[in-house]
Amino acid sequence: MIGQGSQTLAGPARRNRAQGFRSISFLGLLAVLALLVALSVTVGTRDVSWADIVAGVRGQTDNIGQAAVNVRIPRTFLALLAGAALALAGAVMQGVTRNPLSDPGILGVNAGAALAVVIGVAWFDMSSSEGFLWSAIFGAGCATLFVYKVGSLGPGGATPLKLTLAGAATSVACASLIIAVVLPRNDIAGGIQLWTVGGVGGATFDRIVPVLPFLAAGFAISLLSARKLNSLALGDDLAAGLGENVAMARIVASVGGVLLCGATTAMCGPIGFVGLVVPHLCRLLIGLDYRWLLPFSVLAGSCLVLTGDIVGRIVARPAEIQVSIIMALLGSPIFIWIVRRQRIREL
Repeated sequence: MIGQGSQTLAGPARRNRAQGFRSISFLGLLAVLALLVALSVTVGTRDVSWADIVAGVRGQTDNIGQAAVNVRIPRTFLALLAGAALALAGAVMQGVTRNPLSDPGILGVNAGAALAVVIGVAWFDMSSSEGFLWSAIFGAGCATLFVYKVGSLGPGGATPLKLTLAGAATSVACASLIIAVVLPRNDIAGGIQLWTVGGVGGATFDRIVPVLPFLAAGFAISLLSARKLNSLALGDDLAAGLGENVAMARIVASVGGVLLCGATTAMCGPIGFVGLVVPHLCRLLIGLDYRWLLPFSVLAGSCLVLTGDIVGRIVARPAEIQVSIIMALLGSPIFIWIVRRQRIREL
């Protein structure tokens, strides 16, 4: 009886310790994010002091701080949004597909959004931010539906392996189509090539503001889907047995992910690996509960993209390396590690 009582008390104590660790980790991530924001504003091709930044905020002209305020603050804000959106979308897609390799880049969502934007520019002379936004969301949605339909063919339905293969094939096909569309158009090739690399340079609040309602909707839908994703993680049959509408849960969560991916791609171009790497790192830190995983992914994604942007400014001074290239260099080894870890689990 004493042993059973001790075990009964140990459960709540263990949960309280886990809750405390998660809270401390969340505050730690907030502190890291604040430090990275400060570095992003002051560090770049030319370092800027806080005195210059304050002078720039006050509107003093002929001051290097004015240029830093006009360029780096929007850039920092865009990096925050892009990292948070892509990481959250990746976590949601991994939950919807129950596939640890899901990611807006690997599943072809970013590539579909990019293809739609390129077609709009090349064939319809699209140039407005609103046009980029709607095209990217439409392309992301079409790519998501296509990958899910292809991955659902055959016995077993939409298995993780089939979804990953369908997404990889879709990404390659979209990349090839982008080249085919741009190749005959020398007048737009340079701008399209720069945009498809993916980065946060050249950000302005005029470009960011029209996208904010779509990002806000995507964040809200995705974060509110946490409990449904916890149910889906148990398997379709068990989730249905608990009263969950499995199909509707997948659709709603996917809409949130598509909004986040489409809006981010419209602003930054396609940036890969953020949605793959961040949720896995967060799972190692705080576990599998999506009620914690999704908010942690938002903070960690912002930290990762900000770090990549800062590193890209420093390592190639006076030039810059786009954040998507830094993400690929960081994400590729982690992707290989995830694949190897998954294979070991299956053996």
